[in-house]
Amino acid sequence: MRAFTSIFSTVIAFAGLAVLAACNLEKEISINLPEYEPRLALECYLEPGQPFVLTLSKTAPYFEPFPALDARFLQSILEDSATVVIKHKGQSYTLQNRLLFNPLTGKLYNYVSNSLVPEDYSADFELEVVTRQGKTITATTRLLPKVPIDSVVVQFAPNDTLARVLTYFMDNPDTRNYYRRILHKSRLDTIPLQDFTVDDRFVTNGRFVFGTNYEFAVGDTVFNTLLHIDRAYYDYFDSVQTAFFSNGNPFAQPSPINSNLKGTANAIGIFTGLSYDRVMTVVRR
Repeated sequence: MRAFTSIFSTVIAFAGLAVLAACNLEKEISINLPEYEPRLALECYLEPGQPFVLTLSKTAPYFEPFPALDARFLQSILEDSATVVIKHKGQSYTLQNRLLFNPLTGKLYNYVSNSLVPEDYSADFELEVVTRQGKTITATTRLLPKVPIDSVVVQFAPNDTLARVLTYFMDNPDTRNYYRRILHKSRLDTIPLQDFTVDDRFVTNGRFVFGTNYEFAVGDTVFNTLLHIDRAYYDYFDSVQTAFFSNGNPFAQPSPINSNLKGTANAIGIFTGLSYDRVMTVVRR
């Protein structure tokens, strides 16, 4: 009886599929989308010893045709004529509205100061932006001390010419820490082989190790970069990555961007410090 029930269920399933195949399941529908209202997007990364730089732009509608990357596009996407001031220990640094491109990071900035970010880890940096429409953007951050890379070990696979790279560093178990790990091959201006964030919840004995596949040959140059980041940047980076991988996926959940910006402009983005250690290694046997 059980075998008969199973066969009967299979026949019914195939019959249902046949009926569906005979139906016309394609139907055009029109959806009236509300008019899109652009939001301001801001990114500002403070690197000790480097100039103050900031990008202030506008978001664009998802369904608009991809624009040509020319001067007209920059003019439409960048938010100019804002007043940008960063305060630290009673001193104010005003950023000028001019363009600067960093070839190593591929980032374009439209607010720049010739003043250098002071290497101070004891006091807050405060951001104040007033747009040409009178809207405000504010945020506060602090530089975190650099966490040094303890060692980089090259290990060759048995009876093979390819090696992997192991990167070690020590974590302070008394505080909650967040890191971003970036690995480049050959040059820093290439797409990284690894780029991710991690926290120290699952570290034992305070020792971190990052590894790679066996993919490096003798003579290859490897750049290990370890950034000590705060929770705000950790959440921001994770949300941006999630939004990127969800883009175009009809089954993905909407992914809002986690931002540490406040103010009347309702902007999204990040204001944070970047302290990092970097080690270059040439693969040798």
